Amino acid sequence: MINISELLEEIKASPYREITVKTPHTGRVTFAGLQPGQEVLGPQGQWKERPGTLLATLERERNPKPICATEKGIIDSIHSDLEGQYVEAGTPLMVIRHMLTKDEVEYLILKKTLHLFLAPERAKYYFTPEVDKKIRAADAHSVVVRDGMELMIMSRMKREVPLHYSGPEGVIYAVYFKYNENIDAGAPLIGVCPQDQLPAIQDVIMRVRTEWTEK
Repeated sequence: MINISELLEEIKASPYREITVKTPHTGRVTFAGLQPGQEVLGPQGQWKERPGTLLATLERERNPKPICATEKGIIDSIHSDLEGQYVEAGTPLMVIRHMLTKDEVEYLILKKTLHLFLAPERAKYYFTPEVDKKIRAADAHSVVVRDGMELMIMSRMKREVPLHYSGPEGVIYAVYFKYNENIDAGAPLIGVCPQDQLPAIQDVIMRVRTEWTEK
């Protein structure tokens, strides 16, 4: 059994993730003049319609393509020796250190502590009417799942088939899919928490929501 409090302390000791910015295709690199230690922003706007901070430009066949930050963070290092060089696709340009948000910390904890029931193939997923009724009447925590239980309906190519849960018994703690959206194969559909661990997980998640300081 994972010690959830220790897991939170580990995240606090290293509260960030490093994002390596790579070239999406071949081309000649021109950096945007940023330096290590500078802050960059990810996409902005209600629908993320404004691109993030310009990091570099990649020119191929006289066609310049901007490379912008996808997350907020601080530039940790830049491969400035590549300035003006023609590089291959997938060449690392810089590293951005992104400080974790409350939602990201919560997701990390739940990903490590819950049993994730994964989508077997790309399709749309729905709870069975019986399960959906229970969730709407109370919440997902009111639904206890057991191995072999008919839990969902998988809809693909005008074909609907029942999907049975496989995994340990517990309550549905997190729902990761939305109705009428295609979910990729291998993506989590729900996170299941053993009933005896529910109070501990709820306590840690409450601590994250009240104590975590976003930078």
